Amino acid sequence: MSAASPEPVLLDAPPGQRAAPDLLSHRPALRVDARAVKDSLTFAFAGGAPSGAFDRHIESASLPASTWDPARFAQHVFLQELIVGCLHFTSEGRTYIPSPALLGRALSQPPSDRDTVELRRDIFRELAGSEALRRDLGRAYAALRRWVGQLETISISRREGSRRRLDILVAAKEAIDALADGFSGARSGLSRLPAFGAAVRGTEGYRRLADLLAYDDELATLDIRIRVGSDGHVRDLRALSIRENDENRFYRSPFGRLVTKLVMLWRGYRFSDDELLTRHVNSVFEGIEDELVALVQLLGDLEFYLAGLALRERARAAGLSVCLPELAWPGGPELAWPGGPELAWPSGPELARRSGARDEGPGRELRGLFNPLLLASAARIVPCDIASERHDATVIVTGPNSGGKTRLLEALSLAQMLGQAGFFVPAAEARLSPCHGLFVSLIEQAQADQSEGRLGMELLRIRSLFEAMQVGDMVVLDELCSGTNPSEGEEIFQLVISLLAELRPQAFITTHFLELAARLERERPVDRLVFLQVELDAQQWPTYQFVRGVARTSLAQRTAARLGVTREELVALVERSKRAHRRREVEPD
Repeated sequence: MSAASPEPVLLDAPPGQRAAPDLLSHRPALRVDARAVKDSLTFAFAGGAPSGAFDRHIESASLPASTWDPARFAQHVFLQELIVGCLHFTSEGRTYIPSPALLGRALSQPPSDRDTVELRRDIFRELAGSEALRRDLGRAYAALRRWVGQLETISISRREGSRRRLDILVAAKEAIDALADGFSGARSGLSRLPAFGAAVRGTEGYRRLADLLAYDDELATLDIRIRVGSDGHVRDLRALSIRENDENRFYRSPFGRLVTKLVMLWRGYRFSDDELLTRHVNSVFEGIEDELVALVQLLGDLEFYLAGLALRERARAAGLSVCLPELAWPGGPELAWPGGPELAWPSGPELARRSGARDEGPGRELRGLFNPLLLASAARIVPCDIASERHDATVIVTGPNSGGKTRLLEALSLAQMLGQAGFFVPAAEARLSPCHGLFVSLIEQAQADQSEGRLGMELLRIRSLFEAMQVGDMVVLDELCSGTNPSEGEEIFQLVISLLAELRPQAFITTHFLELAARLERERPVDRLVFLQVELDAQQWPTYQFVRGVARTSLAQRTAARLGVTREELVALVERSKRAHRRREVEPD
Protein backbone atom coordinates (compact mmCIF):
# COMPACT_ATOMS: atom_id res chain seq x y z
CA MET A 1 0.00 0.00 0.00
CA SER A 2 1.09 3.55 -0.58
CA ALA A 3 1.97 5.86 2.27
CA ALA A 4 -1.00 7.25 4.13
CA SER A 5 -2.10 10.78 3.29
CA PRO A 6 -4.57 13.13 5.00
CA GLU A 7 -8.17 12.05 4.58
CA PRO A 8 -10.01 14.15 1.98
CA VAL A 9 -13.07 16.10 3.07
CA LEU A 10 -15.99 14.89 0.95
CA LEU A 11 -18.12 17.70 -0.39
CA ASP A 12 -21.13 16.13 -2.05
CA ALA A 13 -23.28 19.23 -2.32
CA PRO A 14 -27.06 19.38 -2.71
CA PRO A 15 -28.43 21.16 -5.80
CA GLY A 16 -27.71 24.88 -5.70
CA GLN A 17 -24.85 24.58 -3.24
CA ARG A 18 -21.13 24.64 -3.92
CA ALA A 19 -19.06 21.46 -4.23
CA ALA A 20 -15.28 21.42 -4.54
CA PRO A 21 -14.22 21.64 -8.21
CA ASP A 22 -12.36 18.34 -7.81
CA LEU A 23 -11.20 16.86 -11.14
CA LEU A 24 -9.24 13.90 -9.75
CA SER A 25 -11.93 12.12 -7.70
CA HIS A 26 -15.28 10.66 -8.65
CA ARG A 27 -16.76 12.04 -5.42
CA PRO A 28 -15.83 15.75 -5.18
CA ALA A 29 -13.61 16.33 -2.17
CA LEU A 30 -11.53 19.11 -0.67
CA ARG A 31 -8.20 17.28 -0.66
CA VAL A 32 -5.95 20.09 0.61
CA ASP A 33 -5.59 20.95 4.29
CA ALA A 34 -8.25 23.66 4.42
CA ARG A 35 -7.08 25.19 7.71
CA ALA A 36 -3.44 25.39 6.61
CA VAL A 37 -4.36 26.85 3.21
CA LYS A 38 -6.66 29.39 4.83
CA ASP A 39 -3.90 30.49 7.18
CA SER A 40 -1.52 30.88 4.25
CA LEU A 41 -4.10 32.89 2.32
CA THR A 42 -4.62 35.23 5.27
CA PHE A 43 -0.91 35.87 5.78
CA ALA A 44 -0.24 36.21 2.05
CA PHE A 45 -3.11 38.67 1.60
CA ALA A 46 -1.88 40.76 4.51
CA GLY A 47 1.77 41.02 3.54
CA GLY A 48 2.78 38.53 0.86
CA ALA A 49 4.28 35.05 0.85
CA PRO A 50 7.52 33.52 -0.41
CA SER A 51 7.53 32.10 -3.91
CA GLY A 52 6.24 28.54 -4.00
CA ALA A 53 4.35 28.81 -0.70
CA PHE A 54 1.09 27.61 -2.23
CA ASP A 55 2.77 24.94 -4.33
CA ARG A 56 3.60 23.19 -1.08
CA HIS A 57 -0.10 22.95 -0.25
CA ILE A 58 -0.79 21.59 -3.73
CA GLU A 59 1.97 19.01 -3.44
CA SER A 60 0.65 17.71 -0.11
CA ALA A 61 -2.96 17.33 -1.29
CA SER A 62 -4.46 13.92 -0.63
CA LEU A 63 -5.47 11.62 -3.48
CA PRO A 64 -7.99 8.80 -3.93
CA ALA A 65 -7.01 5.50 -2.33
CA SER A 66 -4.57 3.32 -4.27
CA THR A 67 -3.01 -0.12 -3.83
CA TRP A 68 0.13 0.87 -5.74
CA ASP A 69 3.40 1.61 -3.95
CA PRO A 70 5.64 3.98 -5.97
CA ALA A 71 8.71 2.78 -4.06
CA ARG A 72 8.47 -0.46 -6.04
CA PHE A 73 8.89 1.14 -9.47
CA ALA A 74 8.95 4.98 -9.73
CA GLN A 75 12.74 5.33 -9.66
CA HIS A 76 13.22 2.63 -12.29
CA VAL A 77 10.82 4.21 -14.78
CA PHE A 78 12.38 7.67 -14.28
CA LEU A 79 9.07 9.24 -13.32
CA GLN A 80 10.53 12.58 -12.23
CA GLU A 81 12.47 12.85 -15.49
CA LEU A 82 9.28 12.11 -17.43
CA ILE A 83 7.40 14.93 -15.68
CA VAL A 84 10.12 17.54 -16.02
CA GLY A 85 11.28 16.60 -19.51
CA CYS A 86 8.08 15.54 -21.27
CA LEU A 87 5.02 16.85 -19.42
CA HIS A 88 5.74 20.59 -19.20
CA PHE A 89 3.14 22.73 -20.93
CA THR A 90 2.52 26.26 -22.18
CA SER A 91 -0.39 28.45 -21.17
CA GLU A 92 -0.88 31.97 -22.55
CA GLY A 93 2.72 32.17 -23.68
CA ARG A 94 4.34 30.93 -20.46
CA THR A 95 5.87 27.50 -19.93
CA TYR A 96 5.07 25.66 -16.72
CA ILE A 97 6.51 22.50 -15.19
CA PRO A 98 3.77 20.67 -13.27
CA SER A 99 4.38 19.87 -9.63
CA PRO A 100 6.54 16.73 -9.69
CA ALA A 101 5.31 15.85 -6.20
CA LEU A 102 1.56 15.97 -6.83
CA LEU A 103 1.61 14.81 -10.46
CA GLY A 104 4.13 12.12 -9.59
CA ARG A 105 1.80 10.77 -6.89
CA ALA A 106 -1.29 11.09 -9.08
CA LEU A 107 0.37 9.03 -11.81
CA SER A 108 2.19 6.49 -9.65
CA GLN A 109 -0.79 5.80 -7.36
CA PRO A 110 -3.64 4.89 -9.74
CA PRO A 111 -7.03 5.01 -8.04
CA SER A 112 -8.52 1.76 -6.78
CA ASP A 113 -11.93 3.22 -7.54
CA ARG A 114 -12.87 2.42 -11.12
CA ASP A 115 -15.32 5.35 -11.28
CA THR A 116 -12.49 7.77 -10.54
CA VAL A 117 -10.38 6.31 -13.35
CA GLU A 118 -13.30 6.67 -15.75
CA LEU A 119 -13.91 10.26 -14.60
CA ARG A 120 -10.36 11.18 -15.60
CA ARG A 121 -10.59 9.34 -18.92
CA ASP A 122 -13.87 11.06 -19.76
CA ILE A 123 -12.31 14.46 -19.09
CA PHE A 124 -9.33 13.68 -21.31
CA ARG A 125 -11.63 12.34 -24.01
CA GLU A 126 -13.70 15.53 -23.98
CA LEU A 127 -10.62 17.77 -23.97
CA ALA A 128 -9.06 15.87 -26.87
CA GLY A 129 -12.21 16.42 -28.91
CA SER A 130 -12.67 20.15 -28.28
CA GLU A 131 -10.19 22.92 -28.97
CA ALA A 132 -12.50 25.37 -27.18
CA LEU A 133 -12.41 23.33 -23.97
CA ARG A 134 -8.61 23.00 -24.17
CA ARG A 135 -8.40 26.77 -24.59
CA ASP A 136 -10.68 27.33 -21.58
CA LEU A 137 -8.55 24.94 -19.52
CA GLY A 138 -5.40 26.91 -20.33
CA ARG A 139 -7.09 30.21 -19.56
CA ALA A 140 -8.38 29.00 -16.22
CA TYR A 141 -4.94 27.73 -15.24
CA ALA A 142 -3.23 30.97 -16.31
CA ALA A 143 -5.79 33.01 -14.31
CA LEU A 144 -5.18 30.89 -11.22
CA ARG A 145 -1.42 31.22 -11.62
CA ARG A 146 -1.72 35.02 -11.91
CA TRP A 147 -3.74 35.05 -8.71
CA VAL A 148 -1.18 32.96 -6.83
CA GLY A 149 1.57 35.16 -8.27
CA GLN A 150 -0.15 38.21 -6.77
CA LEU A 151 -0.40 36.46 -3.40
CA GLU A 152 3.31 35.68 -3.49
CA THR A 153 4.25 39.32 -4.15
CA ILE A 154 5.52 41.15 -1.06
CA SER A 155 4.57 44.83 -0.72
CA ILE A 156 7.01 47.43 0.58
CA SER A 157 4.93 50.43 1.63
CA ARG A 158 1.48 50.70 3.17
CA ARG A 159 0.13 52.36 0.05
CA GLU A 160 1.58 49.61 -2.13
CA GLY A 161 -0.02 47.09 0.22
CA SER A 162 -3.51 48.48 -0.37
CA ARG A 163 -3.04 48.45 -4.13
CA ARG A 164 -1.57 44.96 -3.97
CA ARG A 165 -4.54 43.59 -2.02
CA LEU A 166 -6.92 45.07 -4.56
CA ASP A 167 -4.88 43.44 -7.33
CA ILE A 168 -5.19 40.10 -5.52
CA LEU A 169 -8.96 40.49 -5.43
CA VAL A 170 -9.00 41.44 -9.11
CA ALA A 171 -7.02 38.27 -9.97
CA ALA A 172 -9.28 36.13 -7.76
CA LYS A 173 -12.38 37.46 -9.51
CA GLU A 174 -10.81 36.84 -12.92
CA ALA A 175 -10.10 33.23 -11.93
CA ILE A 176 -13.65 32.66 -10.71
CA ASP A 177 -15.04 34.29 -13.85
CA ALA A 178 -12.80 32.10 -16.04
CA LEU A 179 -14.43 29.04 -14.47
CA ALA A 180 -17.97 30.40 -14.62
CA ASP A 181 -17.76 31.70 -18.20
CA GLY A 182 -15.74 28.85 -19.71
CA PHE A 183 -16.28 25.17 -20.50
CA SER A 184 -19.56 25.72 -22.31
CA GLY A 185 -21.20 22.43 -23.21
CA ALA A 186 -18.88 20.33 -21.03
CA ARG A 187 -20.51 17.05 -20.04
CA SER A 188 -17.62 15.27 -18.31
CA GLY A 189 -16.15 16.17 -14.93
CA LEU A 190 -15.17 19.48 -16.52
CA SER A 191 -18.77 20.58 -15.92
CA ARG A 192 -17.83 20.89 -12.25
CA LEU A 193 -15.80 23.97 -13.06
CA PRO A 194 -18.54 26.24 -14.47
CA ALA A 195 -20.93 24.88 -11.83
CA PHE A 196 -18.53 25.93 -9.09
CA GLY A 197 -17.90 29.32 -10.71
CA ALA A 198 -21.63 29.99 -11.08
CA ALA A 199 -22.31 28.94 -7.48
CA VAL A 200 -19.61 31.31 -6.20
CA ARG A 201 -21.04 34.13 -8.31
CA GLY A 202 -24.35 33.62 -6.57
CA THR A 203 -22.92 34.30 -3.12
CA GLU A 204 -23.10 37.58 -1.24
CA GLY A 205 -19.31 37.46 -0.84
CA TYR A 206 -18.81 37.51 -4.62
CA ARG A 207 -21.33 40.33 -5.09
CA ARG A 208 -19.48 42.44 -2.53
CA LEU A 209 -16.22 41.61 -4.33
CA ALA A 210 -17.63 42.71 -7.67
CA ASP A 211 -19.03 45.93 -6.17
CA LEU A 212 -15.76 46.82 -4.47
CA LEU A 213 -13.75 46.29 -7.65
CA ALA A 214 -16.30 48.26 -9.67
CA TYR A 215 -16.04 51.09 -7.14
CA ASP A 216 -12.24 50.98 -7.34
CA ASP A 217 -12.42 51.02 -11.12
CA GLU A 218 -15.05 53.74 -11.37
CA LEU A 219 -15.43 56.24 -8.52
CA ALA A 220 -16.92 58.81 -10.88
CA THR A 221 -17.39 59.63 -14.56
CA LEU A 222 -16.12 62.99 -15.76
CA ASP A 223 -17.34 64.56 -19.04
CA ILE A 224 -14.92 67.20 -20.38
CA ARG A 225 -14.70 69.50 -23.40
CA ILE A 226 -11.27 70.24 -24.94
CA ARG A 227 -10.65 73.18 -27.36
CA VAL A 228 -7.59 72.69 -29.62
CA GLY A 229 -5.88 75.41 -31.66
CA SER A 230 -4.58 75.19 -35.23
CA ASP A 231 -1.12 74.40 -33.91
CA GLY A 232 -2.47 71.32 -32.15
CA HIS A 233 -2.09 72.73 -28.63
CA VAL A 234 -4.92 72.66 -26.09
CA ARG A 235 -6.52 76.08 -25.72
CA ASP A 236 -9.20 75.25 -23.20
CA LEU A 237 -10.30 72.29 -21.03
CA ARG A 238 -13.65 72.46 -19.27
CA ALA A 239 -15.50 69.95 -17.10
CA LEU A 240 -19.06 69.64 -18.31
CA SER A 241 -20.37 67.18 -15.72
CA ILE A 242 -19.32 64.83 -12.95
CA ARG A 243 -21.37 61.71 -12.21
CA GLU A 244 -20.35 59.76 -9.14
CA ASN A 245 -20.97 56.00 -8.99
CA ASP A 246 -23.62 56.41 -6.31
CA GLU A 247 -25.34 53.07 -7.09
CA ASN A 248 -22.38 51.10 -5.74
CA ARG A 249 -22.77 49.77 -2.20
CA PHE A 250 -19.36 51.17 -1.28
CA TYR A 251 -20.21 54.69 -2.45
CA ARG A 252 -20.25 57.48 0.11
CA SER A 253 -21.14 61.05 -0.81
CA PRO A 254 -18.57 63.78 -0.15
CA PHE A 255 -20.70 64.94 2.76
CA GLY A 256 -21.03 61.39 4.05
CA ARG A 257 -17.27 60.83 3.86
CA LEU A 258 -16.70 64.10 5.77
CA VAL A 259 -19.23 63.17 8.46
CA THR A 260 -17.62 59.72 8.90
CA LYS A 261 -14.20 61.28 9.40
CA LEU A 262 -15.56 63.86 11.89
CA VAL A 263 -17.33 61.19 13.92
CA MET A 264 -14.18 59.12 14.05
CA LEU A 265 -12.13 62.13 15.12
CA TRP A 266 -14.68 63.02 17.81
CA ARG A 267 -14.37 59.46 19.17
CA GLY A 268 -10.59 59.74 19.21
CA TYR A 269 -9.83 57.64 16.12
CA ARG A 270 -7.73 58.82 13.24
CA PHE A 271 -8.31 56.96 9.96
CA SER A 272 -6.81 57.87 6.61
CA ASP A 273 -8.68 57.20 3.38
CA ASP A 274 -6.25 54.35 2.75
CA GLU A 275 -7.05 52.74 6.10
CA LEU A 276 -10.77 52.97 5.42
CA LEU A 277 -10.23 51.30 2.05
CA THR A 278 -8.14 48.57 3.68
CA ARG A 279 -10.99 47.85 6.09
CA HIS A 280 -13.39 47.27 3.19
CA VAL A 281 -10.85 45.23 1.21
CA ASN A 282 -10.13 42.91 4.13
CA SER A 283 -13.84 42.43 4.78
CA VAL A 284 -14.43 41.46 1.14
CA PHE A 285 -11.51 39.02 1.19
CA GLU A 286 -12.83 37.29 4.31
CA GLY A 287 -16.19 36.86 2.59
CA ILE A 288 -14.74 34.72 -0.21
CA GLU A 289 -11.85 33.04 1.61
CA ASP A 290 -13.51 29.61 1.78
CA GLU A 291 -14.00 29.57 -1.99
CA LEU A 292 -10.37 30.56 -2.53
CA VAL A 293 -9.17 27.48 -0.66
CA ALA A 294 -10.75 25.29 -3.35
CA LEU A 295 -8.98 27.30 -6.07
CA VAL A 296 -5.59 26.35 -4.59
CA GLN A 297 -6.47 22.67 -4.93
CA LEU A 298 -7.77 23.21 -8.46
CA LEU A 299 -4.34 24.39 -9.64
CA GLY A 300 -2.89 20.93 -9.11
CA ASP A 301 -5.88 19.22 -10.71
CA LEU A 302 -5.61 21.35 -13.85
CA GLU A 303 -1.89 20.50 -14.12
CA PHE A 304 -2.81 16.80 -14.37
CA TYR A 305 -4.83 17.41 -17.54
CA LEU A 306 -2.56 20.05 -19.04
CA ALA A 307 0.36 17.63 -18.61
CA GLY A 308 -1.59 14.90 -20.41
CA LEU A 309 -2.43 17.23 -23.28
CA ALA A 310 1.23 18.27 -23.45
CA LEU A 311 2.26 14.62 -23.83
CA ARG A 312 -0.29 14.27 -26.61
CA GLU A 313 0.99 17.32 -28.49
CA ARG A 314 4.65 16.43 -27.98
CA ALA A 315 4.01 12.94 -29.36
CA ARG A 316 2.18 14.38 -32.37
CA ALA A 317 5.11 16.69 -33.08
CA ALA A 318 7.33 13.59 -33.21
CA GLY A 319 4.96 11.81 -35.59
CA LEU A 320 3.60 9.55 -32.84
CA SER A 321 0.20 8.97 -31.24
CA VAL A 322 -1.14 8.53 -27.72
CA CYS A 323 -4.48 7.07 -26.71
CA LEU A 324 -6.81 6.30 -23.84
CA PRO A 325 -6.49 2.52 -23.61
CA GLU A 326 -9.25 -0.03 -23.46
CA LEU A 327 -9.17 -1.31 -19.89
CA ALA A 328 -10.11 -4.96 -19.37
CA TRP A 329 -11.13 -4.76 -15.71
CA PRO A 330 -10.79 -8.02 -13.71
CA GLY A 331 -13.91 -10.10 -13.92
CA GLY A 332 -15.46 -8.11 -16.76
CA PRO A 333 -17.10 -4.71 -16.88
CA GLU A 334 -20.23 -5.74 -15.02
CA LEU A 335 -18.44 -7.03 -11.92
CA ALA A 336 -18.72 -4.96 -8.74
CA TRP A 337 -16.42 -5.93 -5.90
CA PRO A 338 -18.11 -6.39 -2.51
CA GLY A 339 -17.84 -3.33 -0.28
CA GLY A 340 -18.17 -0.77 -3.07
CA PRO A 341 -15.48 1.19 -4.91
CA GLU A 342 -13.37 1.76 -1.78
CA LEU A 343 -12.72 -2.00 -1.78
CA ALA A 344 -12.35 -2.30 -5.51
CA TRP A 345 -9.41 -4.70 -5.40
CA PRO A 346 -9.74 -8.09 -3.69
CA SER A 347 -6.50 -9.83 -2.87
CA GLY A 348 -5.01 -13.26 -2.33
CA PRO A 349 -7.15 -16.33 -3.06
CA GLU A 350 -10.24 -14.26 -3.88
CA LEU A 351 -8.46 -12.44 -6.72
CA ALA A 352 -6.94 -15.73 -7.89
CA ARG A 353 -10.42 -17.24 -8.03
CA ARG A 354 -11.97 -14.23 -9.78
CA SER A 355 -9.09 -13.81 -12.19
CA GLY A 356 -10.21 -17.02 -13.81
CA ALA A 357 -13.14 -15.06 -15.19
CA ARG A 358 -10.84 -13.34 -17.65
CA ASP A 359 -8.96 -16.41 -18.87
CA GLU A 360 -10.77 -16.34 -22.18
CA GLY A 361 -10.97 -12.56 -22.41
CA PRO A 362 -8.94 -10.28 -24.66
CA GLY A 363 -5.19 -10.22 -24.15
CA ARG A 364 -2.73 -7.35 -23.92
CA GLU A 365 -2.21 -5.33 -27.09
CA LEU A 366 -0.26 -2.14 -27.73
CA ARG A 367 0.05 -0.76 -31.26
CA GLY A 368 2.56 1.98 -31.94
CA LEU A 369 4.04 1.72 -28.43
CA PHE A 370 6.95 4.09 -27.75
CA ASN A 371 9.04 5.17 -24.78
CA PRO A 372 7.88 8.70 -23.81
CA LEU A 373 11.19 9.41 -22.07
CA LEU A 374 12.74 9.69 -25.53
CA LEU A 375 10.56 12.70 -26.34
CA ALA A 376 12.92 14.82 -24.26
CA SER A 377 15.89 13.86 -26.46
CA ALA A 378 16.82 14.27 -30.09
CA ALA A 379 16.79 10.50 -30.60
CA ARG A 380 14.73 9.00 -33.41
CA ILE A 381 11.79 7.18 -31.83
CA VAL A 382 10.70 3.92 -33.42
CA PRO A 383 7.31 2.67 -32.19
CA CYS A 384 6.63 -1.05 -31.95
CA ASP A 385 3.68 -3.41 -31.57
CA ILE A 386 3.35 -5.77 -28.61
CA ALA A 387 0.56 -8.31 -28.25
CA SER A 388 -0.16 -11.45 -26.23
CA GLU A 389 -3.25 -13.65 -26.15
CA ARG A 390 -3.67 -13.21 -22.41
CA HIS A 391 -2.79 -10.64 -19.78
CA ASP A 392 -1.55 -13.05 -17.14
CA ALA A 393 1.40 -14.26 -19.22
CA THR A 394 5.10 -14.29 -18.45
CA VAL A 395 6.83 -12.73 -21.44
CA ILE A 396 10.56 -13.46 -21.82
CA VAL A 397 12.37 -11.02 -24.10
CA THR A 398 15.73 -11.78 -25.71
CA GLY A 399 17.90 -10.05 -28.25
CA PRO A 400 21.14 -8.17 -28.87
CA ASN A 401 22.53 -5.45 -26.67
CA SER A 402 21.24 -1.99 -27.62
CA GLY A 403 18.31 -3.64 -29.36
CA GLY A 404 15.69 -1.74 -27.37
CA LYS A 405 14.84 -4.31 -24.69
CA THR A 406 15.28 -2.01 -21.69
CA ARG A 407 13.48 0.83 -23.44
CA LEU A 408 10.64 -1.60 -24.13
CA LEU A 409 10.38 -2.49 -20.44
CA GLU A 410 10.26 1.20 -19.52
CA ALA A 411 7.57 1.85 -22.13
CA LEU A 412 5.44 -1.10 -20.95
CA SER A 413 5.72 -0.03 -17.31
CA LEU A 414 4.85 3.59 -18.08
CA ALA A 415 1.94 2.56 -20.29
CA GLN A 416 0.46 0.44 -17.49
CA MET A 417 0.95 3.17 -14.89
CA LEU A 418 -0.38 6.01 -17.04
CA GLY A 419 -3.31 4.03 -18.40
CA GLN A 420 -4.45 2.85 -14.99
CA ALA A 421 -4.17 6.42 -13.64
CA GLY A 422 -6.66 7.57 -16.29
CA PHE A 423 -3.94 9.26 -18.40
CA PHE A 424 -2.96 9.03 -22.04
CA VAL A 425 -0.63 6.09 -22.78
CA PRO A 426 2.28 6.22 -25.25
CA ALA A 427 0.67 4.08 -27.94
CA ALA A 428 -1.65 4.60 -30.88
CA GLU A 429 -3.96 1.84 -29.61
CA ALA A 430 -3.85 -0.14 -26.40
CA ARG A 431 -5.71 -2.76 -24.43
CA LEU A 432 -4.54 -3.24 -20.85
CA SER A 433 -5.69 -5.07 -17.76
CA PRO A 434 -5.66 -3.05 -14.51
CA CYS A 435 -3.58 -4.69 -11.82
CA HIS A 436 -3.20 -4.49 -8.06
CA GLY A 437 0.38 -3.17 -8.21
CA LEU A 438 3.54 -2.78 -10.28
CA PHE A 439 7.07 -3.98 -9.55
CA VAL A 440 9.90 -2.78 -11.81
CA SER A 441 13.58 -3.60 -11.38
CA LEU A 442 16.10 -2.52 -13.96
CA ILE A 443 19.87 -3.01 -13.71
CA GLU A 444 21.21 -0.43 -11.26
CA GLN A 445 24.61 1.15 -10.89
CA ALA A 446 26.59 0.11 -7.83
CA GLN A 447 26.13 2.34 -4.79
CA ALA A 448 28.94 3.31 -2.43
CA ASP A 449 26.96 2.24 0.63
CA GLN A 450 25.51 -1.03 -0.68
CA SER A 451 26.11 -3.97 1.63
CA GLU A 452 26.15 -6.69 -1.02
CA GLY A 453 27.93 -7.40 -4.27
CA ARG A 454 26.13 -7.62 -7.60
CA LEU A 455 24.80 -11.13 -7.00
CA GLY A 456 23.69 -10.23 -3.50
CA MET A 457 21.84 -7.16 -4.78
CA GLU A 458 20.24 -9.33 -7.48
CA LEU A 459 19.00 -11.81 -4.88
CA LEU A 460 17.72 -9.00 -2.68
CA ARG A 461 15.62 -7.57 -5.51
CA ILE A 462 14.15 -11.05 -6.13
CA ARG A 463 13.36 -11.37 -2.41
CA SER A 464 11.73 -7.92 -2.32
CA LEU A 465 9.63 -8.86 -5.37
CA PHE A 466 8.10 -11.90 -3.68
CA GLU A 467 7.66 -10.08 -0.36
CA ALA A 468 5.55 -7.34 -1.94
CA MET A 469 3.84 -9.11 -4.84
CA GLN A 470 0.17 -10.06 -4.86
CA VAL A 471 -1.79 -12.19 -7.28
CA GLY A 472 -2.15 -10.49 -10.67
CA ASP A 473 0.52 -7.80 -10.16
CA MET A 474 2.57 -6.57 -13.10
CA VAL A 475 6.26 -7.47 -12.86
CA VAL A 476 9.03 -6.03 -15.02
CA LEU A 477 12.59 -7.35 -14.59
CA ASP A 478 15.62 -6.41 -16.66
CA GLU A 479 18.47 -8.93 -17.06
CA LEU A 480 17.25 -11.29 -14.36
CA CYS A 481 20.11 -13.17 -12.64
CA SER A 482 22.83 -11.51 -14.74
CA GLY A 483 25.04 -10.95 -11.71
CA THR A 484 26.45 -14.49 -11.41
CA ASN A 485 27.84 -17.30 -13.57
CA PRO A 486 25.44 -18.68 -16.21
CA SER A 487 24.83 -22.10 -14.66
CA GLU A 488 23.85 -20.76 -11.25
CA GLY A 489 22.03 -17.81 -12.79
CA GLU A 490 19.92 -20.10 -14.97
CA GLU A 491 18.93 -22.16 -11.95
CA ILE A 492 17.72 -19.05 -10.07
CA PHE A 493 16.01 -17.80 -13.24
CA GLN A 494 13.97 -20.99 -13.56
CA LEU A 495 13.08 -20.87 -9.86
CA VAL A 496 11.79 -17.31 -10.19
CA ILE A 497 9.61 -17.84 -13.25
CA SER A 498 8.17 -21.11 -11.91
CA LEU A 499 7.07 -19.44 -8.66
CA LEU A 500 5.91 -16.29 -10.40
CA ALA A 501 3.54 -18.42 -12.47
CA GLU A 502 1.65 -19.39 -9.32
CA LEU A 503 0.80 -15.72 -8.75
CA ARG A 504 -0.45 -15.29 -12.33
CA PRO A 505 1.43 -12.03 -12.95
CA GLN A 506 1.58 -9.76 -15.95
CA ALA A 507 5.33 -10.28 -16.28
CA PHE A 508 7.99 -9.05 -18.70
CA ILE A 509 11.54 -10.30 -18.19
CA THR A 510 14.64 -9.75 -20.33
CA THR A 511 17.58 -12.13 -20.34
CA HIS A 512 20.79 -13.02 -22.19
CA PHE A 513 20.49 -16.68 -21.13
CA LEU A 514 19.64 -17.62 -24.70
CA GLU A 515 20.15 -21.37 -24.41
CA LEU A 516 17.93 -21.46 -21.33
CA ALA A 517 15.26 -19.38 -23.06
CA ALA A 518 15.33 -21.69 -26.09
CA ARG A 519 14.95 -24.75 -23.85
CA LEU A 520 12.05 -23.17 -21.98
CA GLU A 521 10.38 -22.40 -25.29
CA ARG A 522 10.70 -26.04 -26.37
CA GLU A 523 9.79 -27.74 -23.09
CA ARG A 524 7.21 -25.26 -21.70
CA PRO A 525 7.70 -26.28 -18.04
CA VAL A 526 5.59 -23.32 -16.93
CA ASP A 527 2.14 -22.33 -18.16
CA ARG A 528 1.47 -19.03 -19.90
CA LEU A 529 5.02 -18.44 -21.20
CA VAL A 530 5.45 -16.11 -24.18
CA PHE A 531 8.76 -15.47 -25.96
CA LEU A 532 9.67 -12.29 -27.83
CA GLN A 533 12.92 -11.43 -29.55
CA VAL A 534 14.37 -8.27 -31.06
CA GLU A 535 13.81 -8.30 -34.81
CA LEU A 536 16.94 -7.97 -36.99
CA ASP A 537 17.12 -6.70 -40.55
CA ALA A 538 19.00 -8.36 -43.42
CA GLN A 539 22.27 -6.84 -42.19
CA GLN A 540 21.65 -8.12 -38.66
CA TRP A 541 20.92 -4.66 -37.26
CA PRO A 542 18.06 -4.25 -34.72
CA THR A 543 14.86 -2.81 -36.17
CA TYR A 544 13.54 -2.04 -32.62
CA GLN A 545 10.56 -4.25 -33.37
CA PHE A 546 9.76 -7.45 -31.46
CA VAL A 547 8.64 -10.75 -32.93
CA ARG A 548 7.85 -14.19 -31.51
CA GLY A 549 10.72 -16.51 -30.66
CA VAL A 550 14.11 -16.59 -28.92
CA ALA A 551 17.17 -14.76 -30.20
CA ARG A 552 20.08 -16.93 -31.34
CA THR A 553 22.79 -14.45 -30.45
CA SER A 554 23.25 -11.26 -28.45
CA LEU A 555 25.53 -9.88 -31.19
CA ALA A 556 28.06 -8.81 -28.59
CA GLN A 557 30.82 -8.52 -31.20
CA ARG A 558 28.62 -6.22 -33.33
CA THR A 559 28.02 -4.00 -30.32
CA ALA A 560 31.72 -4.04 -29.44
CA ALA A 561 32.61 -2.99 -32.97
CA ARG A 562 30.06 -0.18 -32.90
CA LEU A 563 31.57 1.13 -29.68
CA GLY A 564 35.17 0.72 -30.83
CA VAL A 565 36.04 -2.31 -28.69
CA THR A 566 37.68 -4.58 -31.30
CA ARG A 567 41.13 -6.15 -31.03
CA GLU A 568 42.50 -3.87 -33.76
CA GLU A 569 41.22 -0.69 -32.17
CA LEU A 570 42.31 -1.64 -28.67
CA VAL A 571 45.79 -2.64 -29.94
CA ALA A 572 46.06 0.75 -31.64
CA LEU A 573 45.22 2.49 -28.36
CA VAL A 574 47.81 0.40 -26.51
CA GLU A 575 50.49 1.27 -29.10
CA ARG A 576 49.60 4.95 -28.85
CA SER A 577 50.09 4.87 -25.09
CA LYS A 578 53.45 3.08 -25.45
CA ARG A 579 54.69 5.64 -27.98
CA ALA A 580 53.70 8.47 -25.69
CA HIS A 581 55.52 6.81 -22.83
CA ARG A 582 58.73 6.42 -24.90
CA ARG A 583 58.62 10.10 -25.90
CA ARG A 584 58.40 11.16 -22.27
CA GLU A 585 61.44 9.00 -21.47
CA VAL A 586 63.73 10.54 -24.15
CA GLU A 587 62.55 14.15 -23.91
CA PRO A 588 64.18 16.25 -21.16
CA ASP A 589 61.95 17.85 -18.50
